[in-house]
Amino acid sequence: MTKVIGFAGFSGSGKTTLIARLTPIFEARGVRVAVIKHDAHGHYKEVEGTDSAQLYGAGASAVVVVSPGEVRYRERGESRLDSVLERLEIRYDLVIVEGFKYGSHDKIAVFRTPEQAAILKELPVPPVAWVTTDLAVIGQAPGGIPVFPADDAEGIARFVAERCGLRGF
Repeated sequence: MTKVIGFAGFSGSGKTTLIARLTPIFEARGVRVAVIKHDAHGHYKEVEGTDSAQLYGAGASAVVVVSPGEVRYRERGESRLDSVLERLEIRYDLVIVEGFKYGSHDKIAVFRTPEQAAILKELPVPPVAWVTTDLAVIGQAPGGIPVFPADDAEGIARFVAERCGLRGF
């Protein structure tokens, strides 16, 4: 069964950078990883002028681009996290979710500054860990919640692997 872990934080908190560092650690240990990125503001756009952008713009329900070693999907329809997770479950060992702070999956809070630490108050359920560059907050975590420096990708990966019951760590 696919395991899911989320990384929640405000824009600029380091979520993408951290996930980009964690992904090769998992993949090198044989853990197949999928990443779901929440684009809450609809900023992502296909490169204009490409055939796939033209076809999608023409109203296709889905456009799939098959290249050597890669398949890209762009699909209209339901954009609920649980429905996307269902589609990935059978193919991946770990799904890393970036954003979706209100989802029901376990989350690790990511923040760099005291202002960004406000994410801790926005999450509906306390995070399972904190990742921060603000080392002054390390002693402020409630008992039992681990706090990792943002540059400890190996330690964070081990924590996620243990939490999710992944092998190879």
